[in-house]
Amino acid sequence: MKTSFAPYVRLTTLCMAILLPLQAAAVEFVFVGSRQMGMGGAGVATTSDSLATYWNPAGMAMSKKFDIRFQGSGQVVDRGDVFDSLKDINNLNLNDTSAGNIARLQQQIDRINRPGTNLTAAASGGLYVKGNFGEHALGFNVSDVATAGGFLRGPVGFTNNGTNLSVNGQFAMNGLEVRQAALSYAYAFMDRMFSIGVTGKVIQGAAYTGSTNIRGASDDVRVFEDIGRAKISTAIGIDVGAMFRPSSWLRMGIVAKDINAPTFDAPNGDKFKLLPQVRTGVAVNPYNSLTLSADVDITKNNTLTPGVYSQVLSLGAEQTILSELLSFRVGAFKNMQDAKTPFIPTAGFGLRILALRIDIAGGYDFRDQAALASGSVALTF
Repeated sequence: MKTSFAPYVRLTTLCMAILLPLQAAAVEFVFVGSRQMGMGGAGVATTSDSLATYWNPAGMAMSKKFDIRFQGSGQVVDRGDVFDSLKDINNLNLNDTSAGNIARLQQQIDRINRPGTNLTAAASGGLYVKGNFGEHALGFNVSDVATAGGFLRGPVGFTNNGTNLSVNGQFAMNGLEVRQAALSYAYAFMDRMFSIGVTGKVIQGAAYTGSTNIRGASDDVRVFEDIGRAKISTAIGIDVGAMFRPSSWLRMGIVAKDINAPTFDAPNGDKFKLLPQVRTGVAVNPYNSLTLSADVDITKNNTLTPGVYSQVLSLGAEQTILSELLSFRVGAFKNMQDAKTPFIPTAGFGLRILALRIDIAGGYDFRDQAALASGSVALTF
């Protein structure tokens, strides 16, 4: 019996046509999971375990395994040595009005006033579960995905009254915790050649806004204490995704997150809105134990740092040996909205002992002082 692929191709094309025009900005796409981070943040087409409830719900239906896992991940990018500059300014003796000390202060102020000096950070953690029932898959997660941005409210300066020096300027920070309970459903067609999925999320948004004086701020908890209390509000979020596997060695996926643009109240009266994020990916298996993957953001996404945008290209590879007893991962990612930012390298390692899986990953870029780290523990049957 000859099977026609035309209806499924048309459905895939329709999904693409709906998702691709969503060019609205959103909070940056956060790398969740050690396997994905180790592969440079590529996960839309490769994730079929319980983390698919975050990356692409359609991926759940591509695997028949039951999976439960805990994971935690974090990332920070310090553009322009913000923390070092704050520390150096606060270490200066402002009662010393000598020409040498004034020159040192001016040097630090010039450094922190350079264009593009700012911070962005992201973190995630939670419990993720998924199971399959024939061609159907269900999953849920209880998790927290947080993003933050730090920046100068205006140029930093100083005054000299002859007896002491005064530093003038403020460092501001915005933050948003997306505390969510998510329920995902996916269905696979044609012997798992094609799948679609949807995730509904009840989100408690904890929004932070605040600032601290440059003098008195450093790389300790003082900066974060000055942000103040969070403003709590609740919203519903919806993600949709699709995955296409035309052959055993090729998978393609696309996901649109927060298509209904959930909005949260900020302490200063503003609104933090999660406008739609669209990300697509491809995964190739030249042979069974090797996976090559690539993801790219279709949308240009805002961050919580004004003027900083995120549109990330991720590249990764995974080599497993001894029937997946060991997994070795490498990758790199680049923010295409920042021409000055290089590809940031990542790497990861996985160990499987029967049903137990332990994964770690990290990355570092010396120029932008970007650091990433992730760890996860899972049971997969």
